[in-house]
Amino acid sequence: MKKQWWHEMTAYQIYPKSFCDSNGDGIGDLPGIISKLDYLKDLGVDIIWLSPIYVSPLADQGYDIADYRQIDPRFGTMEDMDRLLEEAHKRGLYILMDLVVNHCSDEHEWFKKACEDPDGKYGKFFYLADVKEGEPLPCNWRSYFGGPVWDKLPGHEDKYYLHVFHKKQPDLNWENPDLREEVYDMINWWLDKGLDGFRLDAIINIKKALPFKNYEPDRDDGLCSVHHQLHEAVGVGHFLREMRDRTFRPHNALTVGEVFNEKPEELPDFIGDDGYFSSMYDFSGTVFGQSQKGWQAYQDITPEDYKHVIFKTQAEVADIGFISNIIENHDEPRGVSRYIPEGDQSVTSKKCLATTYFYLKGLPWIYQGQELGMENLKITSIDEVDDISSIDAYQVALDAGCSPKDALHLIEKYGRDNARTPFQWNDKENAGFTDGTPWLRINPNYKEINLAAEENDPDSVFAHYKKLSALRKSDEYKDALVYGDLIPYLPEKENLIAYYRKGEDHTMLILSNFQNAQCLVPLPKPVKAVVLNNLSDAVIQDNEILLGGYQSVVLELSE
Repeated sequence: MKKQWWHEMTAYQIYPKSFCDSNGDGIGDLPGIISKLDYLKDLGVDIIWLSPIYVSPLADQGYDIADYRQIDPRFGTMEDMDRLLEEAHKRGLYILMDLVVNHCSDEHEWFKKACEDPDGKYGKFFYLADVKEGEPLPCNWRSYFGGPVWDKLPGHEDKYYLHVFHKKQPDLNWENPDLREEVYDMINWWLDKGLDGFRLDAIINIKKALPFKNYEPDRDDGLCSVHHQLHEAVGVGHFLREMRDRTFRPHNALTVGEVFNEKPEELPDFIGDDGYFSSMYDFSGTVFGQSQKGWQAYQDITPEDYKHVIFKTQAEVADIGFISNIIENHDEPRGVSRYIPEGDQSVTSKKCLATTYFYLKGLPWIYQGQELGMENLKITSIDEVDDISSIDAYQVALDAGCSPKDALHLIEKYGRDNARTPFQWNDKENAGFTDGTPWLRINPNYKEINLAAEENDPDSVFAHYKKLSALRKSDEYKDALVYGDLIPYLPEKENLIAYYRKGEDHTMLILSNFQNAQCLVPLPKPVKAVVLNNLSDAVIQDNEILLGGYQSVVLELSE
């Protein structure tokens, strides 16, 4: 694996709508982000990914793009975007945008023209099908947000279009070279403007298993998960390689793919030295326990499960490339509410989880508010929920026999609103996010969990994240913590997640006791230094260390 300019960095995701509102309209914006660049720099961030800020009707919170070359007025202007790039680069920060090219919005000019002339140039930018009244749809796939993937083309009773996500997100036909040329031209336009790269949304979906066909239904609705066709689709590499060579590679752009269903043997193609992307996210913990039957059939992940999936990914990736490590993002519940057993959330356990994932081999990502230990949101009614996937999941759970109370608890555990509640800057009105009415309600725990309460507290979650980033970048330890081999230690010991990071000059041992009870751990070698500790002391004697509940330590071992 060749060393790259971004390997030693720390990355951060901003969900602009919920980060910082500068004008009091209740929606976060680009000037708000600019005002917080020094905060991010102080945290130790180098790379910033912005969730979509393009013109959009926000049917799926910006992942339905109506104009790829314009900033939505809710977020600011193109001048604001230019200023963000300028101010970020002054501070040595790199900006990535979301690249959403599996689909666009039904309000995009391309789709409007396709509706006007389905047989013309722009009709071929989409997947259109002739279906007369009473005839079956081309396939029985279920969209990610529920219901069939086919809907009537506006203005045409006998034509349907494909959307594997929301019905306002028609899929783009990547089989059409004219469509691909438009996409590449847009990507290069942004990179020429000074953008540093992209996170690629739902990118594997650009290749469909053709011709369309039915699969065995997996629910009473007679439909099947769209994942069936993803497993059969062949040839996405042609599109990804062409896009890389035509856009990313000439600009030395940083790209991170959202990829859920890669096979281990494909990893060199995706993130090897000649890969389609610079990196891709490890979603092994995210997808653990999921079921096509719905959220009511999900299995919660335990510390033992988490240990298994992260070590499995680390073994598969090894030295092929750099994976991107996360515990949460805008599509997931809060990591501290997912990976820490319910009821065990505390400052200590949150710092334990942070240490555990941050020093895995790969690029560590922080999602906004994660550095404060922000938690999932309590809800009392489905009317409080904004997320379209949660609303669908709630109905699926009811149909499966869940009580409304139990169905709401599922939304509390797995819903996307959890990550989208506004950033908790302080304990003032609206958590300091806005002077107006926030677009999504603030988590009531902002009185206790907020930046103002944490930034000057050396024992806070926020302070711990600063230490994590600084240590990983330090001249003394980065050879081990960034580039060193990852080797599991005592993987059979229950509720202990432990691993070496072995560099040329240092051997580090990361130990995390993922439980409330104490844990006695034998040490393989004498300890040269306790480099990082989420508690005030470390009890080491007779080649053993006694870890307190949810204690995590980073040890330097003697050679």
